[in-house]
Amino acid sequence: VAPSRGLGDVYKRQMYYAYLLQCADNTIYAGYTNDLSQRIEAHNNGIGAKYTRSRLPVKLMYYEGFTSKSEALKREATLKRLSRKQKIKLIEDFQIDSH
Repeated sequence: VAPSRGLGDVYKRQMYYAYLLQCADNTIYAGYTNDLSQRIEAHNNGIGAKYTRSRLPVKLMYYEGFTSKSEALKREATLKRLSRKQKIKLIEDFQIDSH
């Protein structure tokens, strides 16, 4: 007998994320992923973005979730264009423990 699947499984959606990392050299990196914890782990294992490989460890400082890849990529592009001061303001206003 196959396990029953609840309606919640039917409505689960893939999530996509735009995020900001603080690198060991205090720079801020903007990225996109569909799995935050796996991506942060990849960055810290030196198999993430080329930019972060020489700036380890990195720490997740900010993220936003989206239901479409397109939205997340657009937000990533916007985050990349922000000034350092604007990125710091976003991070300061964001409570990672509450998300």
